[in-house]
Amino acid sequence: MEYDVHIIGGGLAGSEAAWQLARRGARVRLSEMRGGGDSTPAHQGAGLAELVCSNSFRSDDSDKNAVGLLHHEMRALDSLVMTAAAAAQVPAGSALAVDREVFSAEVEAALAALPTLTVVRERIDRLPSAGLTIVATGPLTAAALADSIGTATGASSLAFFDAIAPIVYRDSIDMDVCWMASRWDKGETKDYINCPMNLEQYRAFHQGLLDGDTTEFREWEASTPYFEGCMPIEVMAARGLDTLRFGPMKPVGLDNPHDATPEFPQGRWPHAVVQLRQDNKLGTLWNMVGFQTKLKHAEQVRLFRTIPGLENAEFARLGGLHRNTFLNSPQLLDRQLRLKSAPHIRFAGQITGCEGYVESSAVGLMAGMMAAAELVGRTWTAPPRTTALGALLAHITGDAEAESYQPMNINFGLFPPVEPDVKKKQRKDAYTQRAKIDLAAWQEPTNFD
Repeated sequence: MEYDVHIIGGGLAGSEAAWQLARRGARVRLSEMRGGGDSTPAHQGAGLAELVCSNSFRSDDSDKNAVGLLHHEMRALDSLVMTAAAAAQVPAGSALAVDREVFSAEVEAALAALPTLTVVRERIDRLPSAGLTIVATGPLTAAALADSIGTATGASSLAFFDAIAPIVYRDSIDMDVCWMASRWDKGETKDYINCPMNLEQYRAFHQGLLDGDTTEFREWEASTPYFEGCMPIEVMAARGLDTLRFGPMKPVGLDNPHDATPEFPQGRWPHAVVQLRQDNKLGTLWNMVGFQTKLKHAEQVRLFRTIPGLENAEFARLGGLHRNTFLNSPQLLDRQLRLKSAPHIRFAGQITGCEGYVESSAVGLMAGMMAAAELVGRTWTAPPRTTALGALLAHITGDAEAESYQPMNINFGLFPPVEPDVKKKQRKDAYTQRAKIDLAAWQEPTNFD
């Protein structure tokens, strides 16, 4: 089949871009190397939109949280990722978490039902010299294509390490030691498993992280920095004895019912807590929240089994480490995500320097809408910068400082400030209410379709 747009990469951004184009009648070729004899260091299978690092899309609160607002805006624009997430959702309190396999299957089924979309399992080694193209190969772009991108941009891509958290089988967790509660005791649901540590246990665990045998870097990796939002736990531990207790192991608000006394019938807070979040709909797999790691596999098993309640833990997946690459997008891309030196090529997803599943999907969504407008001779007008979509797009296409550009999650710091007389406690509400009004006005009518 002849095609109007070639999308390279079948991850979250590529799948979302393909959906936005093909559902508008555009003929799309979606090239994905997994399933055609190639893979990446981090992916487990060949499914489209496979989730690698976590099963969480983070907060779903559209009134007080920037990523929840982004969920809301994507749903308003008929996002495939948000629709699939709803079908694959698992309990996670106020967060949106999914069964990974169900999620990927929902995305594949929706794309397979589009008559103008063709999915081809093939590796693309160089950027096309002509024809509308969206590159959504993510942070694990194959070496040959990465070299082609480097040649086209005239600049070296930045790179950082992204670490993966382990997953534990639920029936191997000792619930006589652990208990269920919400994340830091927020909300009425009890969606997280909590493993308590006293002072002595925590200090021994902390020292074990410092002494643990870690993956050795190759020479070409030695100068690659970590992204702060996905810091390996042993790297956090090296920053100080209590760093973890103020981060992923924070015990605030978590009363341990196994430590109840007449004086404290609800229990006492432990010195530190390891939390696990449900990873699939069956509830058989639970991931260790914030436990991204570069420890060697045998070291992970040994050390993580010293955590109270995980003495007999069986791991469905151990932690890992992979290198991520991304463009200096504020310097290289125009406001329509086009490569300035080759405007027939757009980039979308994590390779642009957005960080996170939802953000990557959102940029894919916008890239698809931009290309669809271009096919019919229109210039797509971006959502206002007061919206999450508009703020994210503006940041990666020019508002960020190119010299210090780093991957960025959506946050209210990317939005234009609200009126200065708005009280601090009301600012999040002010940001989200303004965004929802402005998005609704922007959708009238041509910018949406």
